[in-house]
Amino acid sequence: MNDLLLVINAGSSSIKFSLFENSPADPVLLYKGQMEGIYVTPHFTAKDAADKKLVDEDLPADLPKSHDTSLRHILKWLETVTAGRKIGVIGHRVVHGGTRFSKPELVTPEVIAELEKLIPLAPLHEPHNITPIKIMAELLPNVPQVVCFDTAFHAGQPELNQLYALPYEFSVKEGIRRYGFHGLSYDYIASVLPQVDTKAAEGRTVVAHLGNGSSMAALQACKGIASTMGFTALEGLPMGTRTGSIDAGVVLHLINHLKMDAKQIEDLLYKQSGLLGLSGISSDMRDLENSGTDRAKLAIAYFVSKVAREAASLAAALEGFDALVFTAGIGENGADVRLAVCRQLRWLGVEIDEAANKIRSGEPRRISLPDSKVAVYVIPTNEELVIARASRACIAG
Repeated sequence: MNDLLLVINAGSSSIKFSLFENSPADPVLLYKGQMEGIYVTPHFTAKDAADKKLVDEDLPADLPKSHDTSLRHILKWLETVTAGRKIGVIGHRVVHGGTRFSKPELVTPEVIAELEKLIPLAPLHEPHNITPIKIMAELLPNVPQVVCFDTAFHAGQPELNQLYALPYEFSVKEGIRRYGFHGLSYDYIASVLPQVDTKAAEGRTVVAHLGNGSSMAALQACKGIASTMGFTALEGLPMGTRTGSIDAGVVLHLINHLKMDAKQIEDLLYKQSGLLGLSGISSDMRDLENSGTDRAKLAIAYFVSKVAREAASLAAALEGFDALVFTAGIGENGADVRLAVCRQLRWLGVEIDEAANKIRSGEPRRISLPDSKVAVYVIPTNEELVIARASRACIAG
């Protein structure tokens, strides 16, 4: 097998990539970067494993603005830093696996056809996950590709936690059920938790993946049993621009009384709501914390309240919990948010160490007091490493 592993995480207007060395023990990161603003002003950045910025540039204005152009540029740059070494496998993040995919899969024409059938389940994400797979098949036709699914981690949840109280046939025939997302992140947390806290790894843990997209999950012995996200990545916690859970009657009201069409409602729920909608300022938690306006404070308080409520709900699903883990952008870097959430969970035995909570580190760390009944940790996630590991294992058979 060739010695480089390429991981692609594509969205509607951006492509993130990571290049790994296929070392015997575990893939080792060499380079990472992204192309942003693909259809407006494509901007390319790349860093080495030590986070040193190597490239920071706009693409020439006369180049076509497309995923194809962006991927070609990324590959051309990688060729300049890999000295002729070959990519042995390409791993892709795919948001939705439906009921068909519950583990990583080697890409074949049949797999692509099945993925395209899932587009109605994730219309804002799935097409942009599929496009790079097709492009890379043309650019590097002899390199195997593997798809890894954000829903797969949750596939083993009890049926009770996958259902909606609709007629049962909607779940069986139409696939309308609670799938859960951010599974690659939860997979990583589950993989390192045994080294961080054996009791939590063998017992009950609530994980809070808090970022521009946010969700939480309940883990029993590192296996997912419940999640805040459901049929789409819209349910659950409020997010940067997404509402989170909302009374379905509101949608009916928007249709029947405000005469909004499906596209207008989609834009409202996915792009105009959440922290941005409540604050009227920004979807970025850092901007809100620096703002100090009443509406910014309201948005932060709303977010904290929902995180605490969902933590308690997931603790109920677990019949108690041994550990609470914060991860992702806000979870890893938002000390004030963590403090506020933990204060609202004191009645469940959470006692945060305020000094430890303020420490910034790229390593897993405990931020609860020694006598806290629930251990609290910050564990940086690494979805790209999960994809690299899974892709290597998949082609190895």
